[in-house]
Amino acid sequence: MDIKAQSLYQEMQGMAQQSKLGMGEGNAIQGNPSSQNFADLLSNAIGTVNDMQLESKDMAMSFEMGDKSLSLADVMVAKEKAGIAFEATIQVRNKVLDAYKQIMNMPV
Repeated sequence: MDIKAQSLYQEMQGMAQQSKLGMGEGNAIQGNPSSQNFADLLSNAIGTVNDMQLESKDMAMSFEMGDKSLSLADVMVAKEKAGIAFEATIQVRNKVLDAYKQIMNMPV
């Protein structure tokens, strides 16, 4: 499976815009984006990944039980999306830990 980094980045930006629209912030990014509460953003992202994984698991179980409304392709796409989201979360975690280690090693 060929995954382009640029298209993944654009999709993540689109998801961020959709979440801002859901919060009523409008179409344009207003103010400093870093002023948002990082803990809330991280919690929402982890919750979304968890929901994707649970949905994928439920779809797989339904398909295995003989649900005719699901195709194998739908189940596999859901599993891949959940896997990619999880891998992206792990990469973000690794970058945050690296940044934390660098900050902690700075002389005061």
